[in-house]
Amino acid sequence: MTDSKPPAPSRRSDATRTAILAAARERFATDGYERATIRAIAKDARIDPSMVMRYFGNKEGLFAAAVSVDLRLPEFAALPRQIIGETLVTHFLTMWEENEELTALLRVGATNQAGAERMQGIFRDQVLPVARYACPDPEQIPARAGLVATQMLGLALTRYVLKFPPTVALSRQEIVAWLGPTVQRYLTAPSP
Repeated sequence: MTDSKPPAPSRRSDATRTAILAAARERFATDGYERATIRAIAKDARIDPSMVMRYFGNKEGLFAAAVSVDLRLPEFAALPRQIIGETLVTHFLTMWEENEELTALLRVGATNQAGAERMQGIFRDQVLPVARYACPDPEQIPARAGLVATQMLGLALTRYVLKFPPTVALSRQEIVAWLGPTVQRYLTAPSP
């Protein structure tokens, strides 16, 4: 006869927190921020809604925890400057295809101020440094990073959220061939 003790409280807490976050990511990606409810997320996680509130306080707190996104950008200082655009587009394609949180964040950011601020923070903290490295004119760094964001977010919106058939039909190689030079120009070309 084996002694089967219940799991330690911290392991149960970690498992519960993980289940809530996984359910929240899925629900936010599917329903968007406004339509996702604490009750539905709790049901998906197979827990009582009060547990969601206990761990995260409210829906906004849950959203912030569920969609903390690290873009895991490559170390651009180690790359030749002339391939930054291609590298960035390739990396973003991989991130969008492997990370449901980005899709959830894009959906929510389009309709909710908290989501928009979260997306702005991610791009400010993680994409702006790429422009700082690549841009020949320090005064243009914010504008150039913003232009890069228009391409990356526009691609994501049309390919992964709205699923425009012509955009979905493009291969990764075609997207990189089309957008890589554009992103490169935004980052490194002389000012118009």
